[in-house]
Parts: sequence; structure tokens; C-alpha cells
Amino acid sequence: MRDRRVAEAAGRRGERLAGWWLRLKGWQILDRRVRTPAGEVDLVAKRGDLIAFVEVKTRATAAELDFAIDERRLARVAAAAEILMPRYATNGEDIRVDVILLAPGARPRHIENAWIG
Repeated sequence: MRDRRVAEAAGRRGERLAGWWLRLKGWQILDRRVRTPAGEVDLVAKRGDLIAFVEVKTRATAAELDFAIDERRLARVAAAAEILMPRYATNGEDIRVDVILLAPGARPRHIENAWIG
């Protein structure tokens, strides 16, 4: 149980860091941890006429980041984004699914348009 709590705290910390990092890049954070029947979206961000549904993955080492995201997880985020699109993309904005990978001592890795389904 303790391991789960530690992982949960690390995940929340990673989501906060990713939100700060996106804001520094000119994004506005619209929402955090949005649950849908298809899955959860960690961050919903907007810049200009683009809405990004962002999956954040935090790992203990930079080497682990290469294995942090897979097609199954991305498909779940994309399905959740499809459900959420009418709520956030109200003015015909473009949407995409992004991934931000975080590890101590490593620069955040932002994978834009990670899901091409």
C-alpha cells in the first residue's frame, strides 16, 4: 500500500511540474486529472487555437522514460480526449494528445501529437 501512495504522490508532483513547464511555454492549464469512462487525462492545456490532452509520466530515472508510455495507454488517453473534446474545444480548436515525460535530473520531454489514431 505504501508503494502505491508513494507512486501516487510522485505522479501528482510530476503533473504539477508538467503544468508549470507548459505554462512557461505559453500554455494555459484548463483542467487537471479529468476522469471519463474511457480513462483519465492528466492535464488539459490550451495555447492559441490548440487544445492538448496531456498524459504525464514520471519515472525514477531518465532511462526508464523510454518505456513509460505505450500504445495501449495512449489509446486510453485518446478515447478520453474524444469524450472531453466537446467540453474544451468549443470554438473549433484543433486537438491533439501530448505526452510529457519527467525524471529527476532530466529535462522534461514533451512529445507533441503522440497519438495518431
